[in-house]
Amino acid sequence: MHSKIQTLERFKIVRLIVSVYRLRAVRALIPIAIIALVYLEGQHELKQVHLGLILHELKRVPAEAIAQMMGVALLAVAVMSGYDYLIRRHFRLNIGRWSTFRYSWIANTFNNLIGFAGLAGVGLRTLLYKKSGVPAAVLTPAIVFLSPLMITGLSLLSWGNIFGLLPAAALLHRHHWLVFAVWGMALYLPFFVIVQRSLLFARWINRDQGRTPWLTVGASVGASFLEWLFAGITFWTIGSHLLGGVDFVTVFSIYVIAAIAGILSMAPGGIGAFDLIALLGLTQLGYRTDQAMAVLVIYRLFYYLIPWLIGLGLAALEIGLQSKKDPDRNTAGIEPSLNRWQKIWGWPGQYTFLSDLGVWALGKLVLVSGLVLLLSAATPELLYRLRLTEDLLSLPVMRISHHLSVLIGFMLILLSRGISLRIRRAYVWTSVLLFVGAVFTFTKGFDYEEALFLLLVALILWISRARFYRVSVPVSRQNTVWWLVLTTFIALLYYWLGSYAHRGFLKHLPQGVDPEWLQRHSNVAVTAAGGLVLSWILLTMLFTLRPNHKVDELFADKDMDRLSRFLEGNPGNPLTHMLFLGDKSFYWAQGGKVLFAFSRARDKLVVLGDPLGPLDLINDGISEFRQAADLYGLAVVFYQATPAFLPVYHEQGYRFFKLGEEATVPLANFTLRGKKNSDLRSVRSRFEREGYVFEVADSPHSEALLDELRRISEEWLNGRKEKGYSLGWFKPSYLQLAPIALLRTEEGAVLAFASIAPGYDGGTTVSIDLMRHLKKTPNGTMDYLFVRLLEWAKEQGSSRFNLGNAPLSSVGHNSGALREEKLAHLIYIRGGHWYGFSGLRRYKEKFNPEWEPRYLAYPAALTLSILTLDLVRLVSRYTEEGKDRK
Repeated sequence: MHSKIQTLERFKIVRLIVSVYRLRAVRALIPIAIIALVYLEGQHELKQVHLGLILHELKRVPAEAIAQMMGVALLAVAVMSGYDYLIRRHFRLNIGRWSTFRYSWIANTFNNLIGFAGLAGVGLRTLLYKKSGVPAAVLTPAIVFLSPLMITGLSLLSWGNIFGLLPAAALLHRHHWLVFAVWGMALYLPFFVIVQRSLLFARWINRDQGRTPWLTVGASVGASFLEWLFAGITFWTIGSHLLGGVDFVTVFSIYVIAAIAGILSMAPGGIGAFDLIALLGLTQLGYRTDQAMAVLVIYRLFYYLIPWLIGLGLAALEIGLQSKKDPDRNTAGIEPSLNRWQKIWGWPGQYTFLSDLGVWALGKLVLVSGLVLLLSAATPELLYRLRLTEDLLSLPVMRISHHLSVLIGFMLILLSRGISLRIRRAYVWTSVLLFVGAVFTFTKGFDYEEALFLLLVALILWISRARFYRVSVPVSRQNTVWWLVLTTFIALLYYWLGSYAHRGFLKHLPQGVDPEWLQRHSNVAVTAAGGLVLSWILLTMLFTLRPNHKVDELFADKDMDRLSRFLEGNPGNPLTHMLFLGDKSFYWAQGGKVLFAFSRARDKLVVLGDPLGPLDLINDGISEFRQAADLYGLAVVFYQATPAFLPVYHEQGYRFFKLGEEATVPLANFTLRGKKNSDLRSVRSRFEREGYVFEVADSPHSEALLDELRRISEEWLNGRKEKGYSLGWFKPSYLQLAPIALLRTEEGAVLAFASIAPGYDGGTTVSIDLMRHLKKTPNGTMDYLFVRLLEWAKEQGSSRFNLGNAPLSSVGHNSGALREEKLAHLIYIRGGHWYGFSGLRRYKEKFNPEWEPRYLAYPAALTLSILTLDLVRLVSRYTEEGKDRK
């Protein structure tokens, strides 16, 4: 088989077709092409669609009919749980019946909204069943088994079309391409049965348990048949209420053809193709276009949208951002119930299944609430409701209510982002606006349905009030632009819908109704949209989502005296000396016993090196720091983490990326003897013979010396800006804290210098920090400076000399490395033009160091590529001294 594939691939046309198909853009064109074909076939009917008349048809549906249609639609969705009960029995999944139903409802409603063929529910089912402890070895075959059987019922119904049991001859005769679609869907059933009964399927899917029993095959087709049967019954029920007495078989036949077109289009929910084919079929029966479109709108609402909202709430229970409240945060600030009224008020929070509604779903519900308000304001009300409202209230009150409803709708759309981010003030504002919005829906047109929905969302928010604990979150420019574009689009859509709907509605008013009277209530749709976006930006961005100034106060500690006292009783590391540069803030955890030194990069607090303090307090200290940062929507990242602390970071749920390796020379073994060190011996002999002098100047340093070193530094920079964060820069106050190694000419002029960084570990480790030299220096200048520094450190009694990092060294060279690490390895090999990664490692190898890896430890929620860009900006950020020099 493999050889046949290779033979086919030799043909250029085959390779071309395969290459073209692999392009995502080409695959995306398939549903677009099918929808375009359907549009060309039905453009005559689409031109007759009048939005105003459709809204009129929807508004006049009685409450009893709505209840019946809703009940049938919810029953049709519940029937789809047969799929999950089937795999539960066939694969012996240890899942409860109620859990199986919940998982089915969530997966199927999301699948209905996103993909009609069943593939969109695979991810959700995998997540939910894994959460319940189903092993991957059992779950994967079950999901693979389930995916292809979901359209077998539609395939069975296609045979009904072919044999005339479900007649749709008029629709197929007018649109001949649908015949091929029906036959293609019909042939899927025998193909499915053959595959299910094959030995290959038994080996791969049934895990060598034999061929799939005929009873299971029949149950699979039966479960799918029930899904499509009840979906068609839902469509017919809606049609019977909106169109009058309609024949079940005829309407059901149209539904089957439309469903086939929706499946073949591969569009989310079959939208476009399904609706247009159903519209064509219903209009062929003699119904008006606006009546047919009303059926499709109600069907989409009752069978797709409302069940999805229910699934959204169920999903919040199962896959919310946190399945349990944080015990520390849950108990903090909660007073015990002391009397009956306090117990009544605290009742919902006592039930985990209610108070554990995830903010992930709550944000979506608030977003839907805003859209509901805008939709209600953009569409005309029922005439009797308008008259009733005007009898009770004055016209100015109704107009003001209309404007405020639109304003609240836009604010709720934006506040949904704050709800998803758990911001306390967003919760307060949202709750108030939901109540106020419910009031205004009454005073603008007596819309009690929208008011009840808003109050229900407000109740769910109140039940979940303990989940909103953040003071604020950072606001990035990208998110601001995104939300501005989104709300601008919604405003334009609102403007179009409001103006077009009212114009169409006014043209088809019954006789005796004064158009001027109704026009007074509808003209606000044209005038409101512009000011609403401005209100959104001013109110929400400035008062709800902007970062709070308290975050700067919390993370602004730069007390150098406290740092010095801390280091007297706690060991440091080779990076500790850079904390005295003044560009990092300090967070003192565990009562001041654990220190985190960090800089902020957008919504990230990047800690330089490992935390300092007693090892037994580090884990709790990290948790404390992360909770404090999380109050403001900030994530904690550890830069240049050492292997000794990786188990602690792993316990905190961090991921790792290897940054490179750090070179440390064991001074006890350092020597210039031997053939391997002959080059270094030659360099030392030459410099001493030519009269160069090495010395180590202790602090404090004279102003004259610092001025001379500044001139060397500026010549070495050659107009480049200083780096920061993990690299030292020329700062006189910083250089005064430690000795400086100097290399002078025979005349006494400084040729090169290097600042020395103590390791704050009792003199065990010495590091090199800032290294600068003049342009015109003899070959081997830095070699000689390093050699003498190593000898000096050995004489001082130090045991280790840190040469610093070799970035990307030994990263991604193994075949099993991560994709990002393999890319880093390619940069290490090919990136010498920009940095000289491999050359830096070869240079440090001269001194026979020991290499130890350094890592980036980051939360799993962060994207590594974006985090890398933030780190590059952090290191390249202008320093205070650099700004002054400019």
